[in-house]
Amino acid sequence: MATEYVLGTGRDELERLGLQHRLWSDATHAAWRRAGLRQGHRVLDIGSGPGFASFDLAQIVGRTGSVVGVDESAPFINHLNAQALSRGLDRLKGIVADVQNLAAAANLGDAVDHLRVGSFDLAYQRWVLCFVPRPADLVASAAEMLKPGGRFVIHDYFNYQTMTMAPRRASHDKAVAATIASWRSRGGDPDIAGRLPRILHEQGFTVDHIDAHQRLARGHDTMFHWPDVWWRTYAPKLVQMGLLKQADCDELFADLEQIAKSPTDFVVMPPVFEIIATKR
Repeated sequence: MATEYVLGTGRDELERLGLQHRLWSDATHAAWRRAGLRQGHRVLDIGSGPGFASFDLAQIVGRTGSVVGVDESAPFINHLNAQALSRGLDRLKGIVADVQNLAAAANLGDAVDHLRVGSFDLAYQRWVLCFVPRPADLVASAAEMLKPGGRFVIHDYFNYQTMTMAPRRASHDKAVAATIASWRSRGGDPDIAGRLPRILHEQGFTVDHIDAHQRLARGHDTMFHWPDVWWRTYAPKLVQMGLLKQADCDELFADLEQIAKSPTDFVVMPPVFEIIATKR
């Protein structure tokens, strides 16, 4: 299944995900607090990847709680489980599974003891729904896994095409368009958060909270590393897919270097929407 992971599962993506988590950990932890996460909770990290959010969740729920991370990538789940072992987090377990059909995975192998239907107090999803071809099935799976009254915390994209350099550069606009095309070609939706409130309602949730995080990245800001590393990791893959010309990729990298040195220019990041819903 790792071959189907749209962003890949190599060392470059592992490092990018680690940086991304650290840059967004403030918003992530604030959302968990808003949702009432506490010690003793059972938490499901949907699309956990290599486990950066899962490690934080396991620290918060403590020894009386537990965390299960599920992801389609076996290499990432292997990394999660190896790190959990080395960090002494025996309350954290990673499972390879289709996040769009968790109930089926609950009856297989190691999942039997960890991925129990109706047993979780909170589920978390970040930048996964935008990639899956059946987002309603993922939401339905989350509903199956949660207890009545359980909370579902979501961070995902809407209006992704608004990501741009300021002033605008053609290279960046082309890269954003190519990214959107690459996701949609695999059934993803970079505007999924706009449809999520209705999907959640239809799958048995009450939407309690909707907000948006809009961030800017100047060259001297720590946040600039997010778009810079993203493009240096993903733009070459867009070239390999035939969605971006090598000349445009080279121009994009030159434009990133200009912004990194500029006292005035910046990057407008795509809006990240935060949704918290309760299972009815």
